[in-house]
Amino acid sequence: MNVPNMLTVLRVIMIPLFVVAFLAGGISNWAALALFIIAALTDALDGYIARKKNLVTDFGKLMDPLADKILVMSAFICFTYAGIFHPAVAIVVMSREFLVTGIRMIASSKGKIIAADIWGKLKTISQDVTAILVLFRCALGVGSDSLIGIFVYAVTWVMVLLTIYSGVNYCLKNKEIFEKL
Repeated sequence: MNVPNMLTVLRVIMIPLFVVAFLAGGISNWAALALFIIAALTDALDGYIARKKNLVTDFGKLMDPLADKILVMSAFICFTYAGIFHPAVAIVVMSREFLVTGIRMIASSKGKIIAADIWGKLKTISQDVTAILVLFRCALGVGSDSLIGIFVYAVTWVMVLLTIYSGVNYCLKNKEIFEKL
């Protein structure tokens, strides 16, 4: 197994550790924050190494984006469970990810690979930043009515709008996939 794939596997292993740390609360929120940041950094690092060293594999093509989606969805489900997020936030994010993954699977079955565009990358960054800010707010122990809480709330809804936009943009750019169904 090459280094990028090991980093992807490490990210998958960190997801349940992150969930346990977050749900434990208190001082464990700092551990959850650290785990999420490290996991998000492995996402950027594994892709960089794979492309730079020409270590792109079928395992990496499948598991890297899957691990990223599971990490973000796990965080957002935890935030919903804890009452930090309105359920619509997690539903929008999960719906966009399932829709895009479905389109990619259909395209792949027809021999077409659809690479992520700038909006998909910005969406991913916005989701990671939102999760990190939420975790930071939780670790500090400040409420949603604090200045930090209000800022995190605003960033969350910007992320939701970016998630929706990137999903709609993805569908429009790949509408020929729907036309051939």
